Amino acid sequence: MNFFRIKTSWSNTEFIVLKSCIASAYIFIGSYFHEFFSHYLKPILITFAVTVLWTLYLWTKKIKAEKWKNNLHNKKLRKYFLH
Repeated sequence: MNFFRIKTSWSNTEFIVLKSCIASAYIFIGSYFHEFFSHYLKPILITFAVTVLWTLYLWTKKIKAEKWKNNLHNKKLRKYFLH
């Protein structure tokens, strides 16, 4: 499978935010089914909301940077081939 060979531009520190977002979602969902986590429902929900927003911010920042880089590269290629 080529899926496991894909190289990403995400660093390990950026994956920490994504992993904590996913983990807090699992705990949040699990808190409805277990009495232990029900006491920590608000902090878990806050953690989930913050990490979702942070992950989306990092993702959009990377997309914009890649688009800018591609546009710059395309402009240089056009300038090179048109002259």
